[in-house]
Amino acid sequence: MEPKKYILTMLVENEPGVTARISGLFAGRGYNIETICGAPTANPKMSRITITTKASPLQLEQCMKQIRRLVNVIKLRDMTSDKAVKREMALICVKTQPETRDTILGIIEQYNGKVVDQGTEHDIFEVVGKEGDIDDLLVLLDPFGIKKLARSGVLALYKEP
Repeated sequence: MEPKKYILTMLVENEPGVTARISGLFAGRGYNIETICGAPTANPKMSRITITTKASPLQLEQCMKQIRRLVNVIKLRDMTSDKAVKREMALICVKTQPETRDTILGIIEQYNGKVVDQGTEHDIFEVVGKEGDIDDLLVLLDPFGIKKLARSGVLALYKEP
């Protein structure tokens, strides 16, 4: 069975070493973390860590059981479903020339991106959207020459009723 992509989010105590213990749990079981993002929440005593990984349903279940056993984990949720809002941010540095700049700007506008830096031979764009949309944008920008790329990883919150 082909592994499926899952998005897990956890509320954890905002203490040193918590992220390392969680990522170590994944590594110790041979699971790859595709993306990981962690930051404090509105409550400074807690952080939210969001992890994207590929696993079989059984592997995911085992992994979630292990995560729940960690002392510093307050809450764990599978955010893979449509009941969650998921977004990613990317900063993309693209080679530009006067004859290509308008075309590139048109592509960026289609993805609600914005210019955050302009140079003589490059522009840096900021784009926020669904992971697949950012993947699609990168395919469109690739022929122009992507010099640098930084992606945040997926962030997710459950939709409120």
